[in-house]
Amino acid sequence: MSEFNHSNFNNIIRNIIKKSLFTERQIEIILNQRDLLESKFTITKGAYYRQVSQSRGKLIALFYSIILLRGLGILLPDDIDVISKLSEQVGVINDSDVFPEREGDVINVIDRVIRQACSM
Repeated sequence: MSEFNHSNFNNIIRNIIKKSLFTERQIEIILNQRDLLESKFTITKGAYYRQVSQSRGKLIALFYSIILLRGLGILLPDDIDVISKLSEQVGVINDSDVFPEREGDVINVIDRVIRQACSM
């Protein structure tokens, strides 16, 4: 798979993607499939649809994991609230410009909140 030079994401979103279950390419494909991003892909049609299938499988596994963790009481309502609030903030960050000198602070806050919610 060839590496792409241009990114559709800012540094904060790229950092979150690195810590997620998905690759940047898979996120682009999911956004493209949901008509949320128009992106040109420099991969073969077969490779593209293989990645679509892999991305769909990861999304399904993610949803099952959330249902399982929530159903077993591991993921609590307060955790869901934290995730929702962080998600809203990521949406705001994605649609705005963040000063480069503040990116590290934003990433650290997100990381701290997630680690605190996941403490066992």
